[in-house]
Amino acid sequence: MNDTQSERPGYTVVGAGAIGGTLAFALARAGHPVTVVDTDHAHVAAIRTRGLVVARGGTRESVPVTATTPDEFDGTLTRVLLAVKAQATGAALDWIAPRLAPDGYVVSLQNGFNEPLIAQRLGAARTVAAFVNIFADVIEPGVVLDGGAGALVIGEPDGGPVSPRVRELVAHLRSWGPAVASDNVEGYLWAKAGFGAMLAATALADAPMADLIDRHRPAMAALTGEIFAVSDRLGVTLEAFDAFEPHAFRHGADPAVRNAAFDRLTAWLRTQTKDRSGIWRDLAVRHRPVEAPTHYTDVFRHAAREGLPTTLLHTVVSGLRRLEGAAHDMSESRLDELDRLAQAPAHDMSESQLDELDRLAQAPAPSLPLGPDQAEAVRQWLDAHREDMVADLAAYTSQGSASDDPRALDSCLGWLRGWLDRRLGAPDTEETLVREEAGDILVRRYSARDTTTRDGRPVLLLGHYDTVWPTGTLDTWPFRRDGDRISGPGVFDMKAGLVQAVWALRALDALGLPRPACTLMLNGDEETGSLASRDAIVAEARDSRLAMVFEAAADGAIKTARKGVGLFTVTVTGTEAHAGLDPTAGASAVDELAHQILRLADLRAPDAGTSLNVGVVEGGTRSNVTAGRAVGHIDVRVATAAEQRRVEDALAALRPVDPRTRVEVTGGWNRPVFERTEGVAALAGLARRCAALLGHDLPEASVGGASDGNFVVAQGTPVLDGIGAVGSGAHARSEHTSVSGMVIRAALAATVLAALAGE
Repeated sequence: MNDTQSERPGYTVVGAGAIGGTLAFALARAGHPVTVVDTDHAHVAAIRTRGLVVARGGTRESVPVTATTPDEFDGTLTRVLLAVKAQATGAALDWIAPRLAPDGYVVSLQNGFNEPLIAQRLGAARTVAAFVNIFADVIEPGVVLDGGAGALVIGEPDGGPVSPRVRELVAHLRSWGPAVASDNVEGYLWAKAGFGAMLAATALADAPMADLIDRHRPAMAALTGEIFAVSDRLGVTLEAFDAFEPHAFRHGADPAVRNAAFDRLTAWLRTQTKDRSGIWRDLAVRHRPVEAPTHYTDVFRHAAREGLPTTLLHTVVSGLRRLEGAAHDMSESRLDELDRLAQAPAHDMSESQLDELDRLAQAPAPSLPLGPDQAEAVRQWLDAHREDMVADLAAYTSQGSASDDPRALDSCLGWLRGWLDRRLGAPDTEETLVREEAGDILVRRYSARDTTTRDGRPVLLLGHYDTVWPTGTLDTWPFRRDGDRISGPGVFDMKAGLVQAVWALRALDALGLPRPACTLMLNGDEETGSLASRDAIVAEARDSRLAMVFEAAADGAIKTARKGVGLFTVTVTGTEAHAGLDPTAGASAVDELAHQILRLADLRAPDAGTSLNVGVVEGGTRSNVTAGRAVGHIDVRVATAAEQRRVEDALAALRPVDPRTRVEVTGGWNRPVFERTEGVAALAGLARRCAALLGHDLPEASVGGASDGNFVVAQGTPVLDGIGAVGSGAHARSEHTSVSGMVIRAALAATVLAALAGE
């Protein structure tokens, strides 16, 4: 780096997705030191390996940046570009606040109206407003697709005059494109709310945005008109950007002017390489909750206060909520219904229909059977017993439990029985399911207390006691505590999770709070695929109301979707011959396997969440012998059942390129896909409300790794997964958790159980 570059100010980009990744790339390419912070471990790892990559057309360009997860970051923040999803703003601010320098600031490069929350948490002086309209997408770990030109406006919050820091920001961000400064960022944000509502509506169907907007002009005009009626009432001056002309979509606009604006907008959208919205991608590809409801919270609030109707906006947002976990129900008929609503008088909808739309769109939290005072009592009780929890984790960690050591597993399970008796007392019933080739399964049942729920089936508390760490690891890496940080083999995956579950039950008992019937089930072969315990887990789940899986969190997030895992072997049989004396006599199994590997590579579909890795290849005997046998071992991860079927069919259809060879595929799906079903979404919502009682945001995540929760969801029982330890480093020497994390996650588990006792 030259002297000029080294003097350029650095930036920390929190959220290295489409927007954050695009701007981080531009700043780094211009010579600014850039650190990206993201919770997606695969994304961070890819950036560390090959730099941050932007794809344009058929080309890819990479720039080096520092990449880290929030857990690994160690330093002070000064210039922060915040580019996380709107619903993750609170959690991001929890992380930023203690690290932000007194003269530091945060720029809200997000969709929606997030500046007031940032100013409330960090102070107005440390908040910078921004409007961003960048068409980009993360298409694979470490790679952002540049979707074409966009707009970026920076300003002080609440319409303050353009300041020196804003001018400096704009000058630096022009490394990306046409960034401008303005004292009316609010006007752009409200205009974007109207345009964004159109894009959100297109996610109700599976077709290009431009085509859907063009075919459903009545709905799109009425939808934006609702939003702009609110902004007009608030006295906002709307600002045009890109090809969107907001004044043409206000109530009472000239129809000819509006149609001309539609023509220009749809023509411009057709020039973009990204033809579907990020909301569509969240539903159809990433299978995660959409952020649109968060975007429009302020719109609904202002509209209600001003007495303005938002029927179409409610319909769109409620429709998106219904599609979470059910993307296969996308249909253009939903937009046909919007057209009908747009052309009908408002009173054509009954009061009960409007009430239902309001309920779905704004999703007011159902009342919980415990209040903030009780939740706080749980947290305080657990905080008072934090040293007891640490002592239990230390003792548990000292019990080696390698998946491949039957003697160690037996010893650990014996210790667990005694510990459970000491902490929870004798269970109502206990079973030990003996397994010859793996650790035994322990099942303990505890009766309900003071419950008012109509569903008397037990809640399954699911965990495993085996770890990946070989026997003897404790000799060189014992349990260690350094302040709030705890490290040691298995503390994160998943010994702290079980300690938290047990202390959650203890807290409810000590405080006299209700709890549902609970079944604690622990297996000893999860890390090797649960081959010996799968059937028992599924059978137990069938008789359970739901399952709470105390696997570790994903950077604090619960896990509402996991990929299915397939382990396959491709074996090629050829004909051996002397490679020098008779090179045409043989049929090389190695050559054939190489052909098959290239075919297998074509099965990868990053946009659909499908990865395929040929991780081990072996074959042949000597360099001068045409190989008679070759083997490839394959790991496949899929995000949907449809992709699972596609890959399975393709593997079954493999045929040799050289007809003198034979190709055989063996193996199968180790774990089914864990999809975000309606039941999973409902449990996640309950957990979020319980976390709010404790004063915390609770994000959710879709992850590539599998757990025993995959089996449970696949057979139809809802699962709350990733409610265990907070930390990182699973299966690595960096594995760690935190004392404070144990307290808050145990409190969360306890409040969820108390809530279930009253639902």
